[in-house]
Amino acid sequence: MEIFHKSYFYIDKKPIFETLKNLFGEMKQFYKSKSLLRLSFLFIVLFSVISILNSCKKDDDDEDFKDHIVQFEVKGSTGVISKTIVTQVGTTVNNMYNTTLTPITLPWSSGEFFVNSSQAQLNLSANATMPDDDSKLIVSIWIDGEVAKSDTVVGKGVLSAAVFHSFLEL
Repeated sequence: MEIFHKSYFYIDKKPIFETLKNLFGEMKQFYKSKSLLRLSFLFIVLFSVISILNSCKKDDDDEDFKDHIVQFEVKGSTGVISKTIVTQVGTTVNNMYNTTLTPITLPWSSGEFFVNSSQAQLNLSANATMPDDDSKLIVSIWIDGEVAKSDTVVGKGVLSAAVFHSFLEL
């Protein structure tokens, strides 16, 4: 029984260690070989090509920007004298000042022009000298033939009115 016990539970360690030694030797040789460098280079090139192709595909969430007909308008009641009108489309600002050479007569209109909806912001502001307590200054932004935003100030003295419109939904 003792002989059976020793032979049954006896493991020859030499073949296992030689097998592991051979396995590690082959792995070491593989890592030192040029095939690993070629494989790594191929992986990098493949990853780069997939990344470029993925970035070039069209996203489904892209907004379709379209052109709109926009018009700025400033009106005043009788006796209102406009001093300044400032318009802004995107980052382009236009300032108009009432001087003796270039008076701003009310009602004033920018005329219709096209604006792409990729422009984030439309701004219109005006200030005027109001002669009476019931004098009115009205500023409006028209988009596609409809008033999108409007502001009215009533009073006496130098008063200002401003409106803004954004094509981007927040």
